[in-house]
Amino acid sequence: MTETIETAKAPLQASTKPAKPLWRTFLVFLTPMMLANVLQSLSGTINNVFLGHMIGVEALAAATVFFPVMFFFIAFVMGLGAGASILIGQAYGKGDHERVRAIAGATMALSLIFGVIVAVFGGIYASELMHWLQTPADIVDEAVKYARIMMITMPAFFIFILFTSMLRGVGDSVTPLWTLAFSTFIGLIVTPALIEGWFGLPQLGVASAAVASLVSMVFALIWLGWYLLRKKHPLAPTSALLSRVRLDPKVLGLVLRLGVPTGIQMVIMAIAELALLGMANGYGSNATAAYGAINQILAYVQFPAMSIGIAASILGAQAIGAGRSHQLGAITRTALLLNAIITGGGVLAVYLLSGPIVAMFITDPPVIELTQYLLHIVLWSTVMFGMAVVFSSMMRSSGTVLAPTAIAIFSIVAVEVPVAMYLSREIGISGVWWAYPSAFCAMFVLQGSFYMLVWRKKAIRALV
Repeated sequence: MTETIETAKAPLQASTKPAKPLWRTFLVFLTPMMLANVLQSLSGTINNVFLGHMIGVEALAAATVFFPVMFFFIAFVMGLGAGASILIGQAYGKGDHERVRAIAGATMALSLIFGVIVAVFGGIYASELMHWLQTPADIVDEAVKYARIMMITMPAFFIFILFTSMLRGVGDSVTPLWTLAFSTFIGLIVTPALIEGWFGLPQLGVASAAVASLVSMVFALIWLGWYLLRKKHPLAPTSALLSRVRLDPKVLGLVLRLGVPTGIQMVIMAIAELALLGMANGYGSNATAAYGAINQILAYVQFPAMSIGIAASILGAQAIGAGRSHQLGAITRTALLLNAIITGGGVLAVYLLSGPIVAMFITDPPVIELTQYLLHIVLWSTVMFGMAVVFSSMMRSSGTVLAPTAIAIFSIVAVEVPVAMYLSREIGISGVWWAYPSAFCAMFVLQGSFYMLVWRKKAIRALV
């Protein structure tokens, strides 16, 4: 890893200073982002630990049912964030801060409208949604309470996710870290306070985690706005940015061109998760609780892989914006190597410590045994997932989104879901989990092949 590149903390323009080694630039940008992603997952993990240990496995299962639903609702915003971050990265690479604000404002406006729609309709139809998911009868009432509150929080949650993506587009991976640390700290206090009724607060049961998420999100957004203003950040909520919060068709056309395919991919992933959750629910609340615990654990292992992919796409977008497309190959190679080292190391650590890790979420010995067994089936394939993400992210940094999206959708629709349906009938609950390695390996082979045989031979130019 001897290649070099300019730092992502400033626009990638010509400089007389010696360029930093590429691996160092990656780690400077990547480390805060990985910590931020861990903290984001930690917030949900802490809530689940509180629910599982302070209330019981039924409460954990009730909250678990909503996980793929939430993923479904935020898929569109994650797609918008991905599209906006690519355009912002290219504009920032050129040093065009006005263009950065125009992209950010238009994307925020669309996200807010979508968030209000989800909050209204999701809050009204939470009960119907939980019954449609075949939620086990012993947890359905609590699941409805949790789901209704979480969907009402979606506007704030969408803005939170979007700002995180956009900040990274300008090379800032530190501010999201501090914001998530603040949010996690608030949640760490509010969730047990509402479960136990501390300070005279009502005891809200499983809904405590949802209310705590809302409170922590609102306080984190207030803090973020203050911090960005204090630092005179390019994305600070000044009049220059707020005046741009409108539905600008020209800007949104570019954002949607890049973001909609990614959003569709995320929606299909969410639908697949709903299908797999429905299969797991058919084995009872213990299987549902195991599903939730495994998803929490896998999130920690997958976050480094996702972070490496995001870092690669941002560095790639900034390099394209600065007219240095020749650096894309070096960025890809470094990202693949870091994925093998970092994600692979995380996988090994979880295999070695899987017993104590699972016991953090679940106290019932039979459910612990089931969860550990299922976790071992899927864990190793996270490395393959990470490699596929690197190839996909590098192609997206140039605006090539249709092919990576089509490959991901094919792997989900034609591999993951059919394998889960077939194997769950043949070998039981473990068949659901064998579907994930099948899909991840298919993604790796197909994304890598398209990158090597097609995309690498294309001429790359900036979109903004």
